[in-house]
Amino acid sequence: MGARGVVPAALEPAQARGRQRLMAEVDLVAEFPQPAGAARWAEVMARFAARLGEQGRRVVLVTSGGTKVPLEARPVRFLDNFSSGRRGAASAEAFLAAGYGVLFLYRARSAFPFAHRFPPQTWLSALRPSDPGPSGLLSLQAEENALPGFAAALRSYQEAAAAGTFLAVEFTTLADYLHLLQAAAQALNPLGSSAMFYLAAAVSDFYVPVSEMPQHKIQSSGGPLQITMKMVPKMLSPLVKDWAPKAFIISFKLETDPSIVIDRARNALEIYRHQVVVANILESLRSLVVIITKDSETKLLLSEEELEKGIEIEEKIVDDLQSRHTAFIDDKN
Repeated sequence: MGARGVVPAALEPAQARGRQRLMAEVDLVAEFPQPAGAARWAEVMARFAARLGEQGRRVVLVTSGGTKVPLEARPVRFLDNFSSGRRGAASAEAFLAAGYGVLFLYRARSAFPFAHRFPPQTWLSALRPSDPGPSGLLSLQAEENALPGFAAALRSYQEAAAAGTFLAVEFTTLADYLHLLQAAAQALNPLGSSAMFYLAAAVSDFYVPVSEMPQHKIQSSGGPLQITMKMVPKMLSPLVKDWAPKAFIISFKLETDPSIVIDRARNALEIYRHQVVVANILESLRSLVVIITKDSETKLLLSEEELEKGIEIEEKIVDDLQSRHTAFIDDKN
């Protein structure tokens, strides 16, 4: 957007803002157009959850990546937010290793499980086509040390795909995400306490209503741009209360100010009444998080030795949450 600012609507005190968001939840369909294919994906997710539920398997919805908010009806410009999707992708891998079925709701072109450690520039230079084989068969070769871990990651992904324990659903815009989140929640709701929601996606707090969007590209010849944006309704509230009230639900709180992150996380627990908030600071999000529940605070930290070994903090997060999920299920039963 250059030097021209995007100006959110004036913020109100926290409690009033919370009430405003809760009231806005009923406007989901009116305010956010349903994406093409949403109904089809709702059926696919429902079948996925039902099949794994019949197997007695726990299922986790992992949301991942940021959300784009269009500023025009035929969008050329967007408001975007920080998220590579790396946390969601690494966490999905850890949940699969722990025996969960994983429904992976992710931003298009963000990090993907088993592939995020291998960007194209690594394998484009390492892979070599081998001599022509049988008709229609392409063979590739690489020195093992050129792509460490690549073969293991490929096997893990293919095993999960063959077992039917992994389903990836892609979104791009904020509207896509909100509708698919609701459909995923409705799919997992019949699993009761065996369902987990791991809400790692970075969801925009602001949006431009469809009724207020310019129909065409905003022209720079018009001079400085000011846009008043509405607050996005917090889907965590209907998720906890209505869409999947028996599920184990984890949200994330990312801040840049260490002095407020714990209070903000506890405030979220108090407002939405879910089970866990994972709190982290931008500068240390790869090595330190705090798992916050109503009654506890647990710091998870990677040592220098663990970092050197390539261990990811998501492995510790998932290990911790798996234990808490087990206790949650036992308590509900």
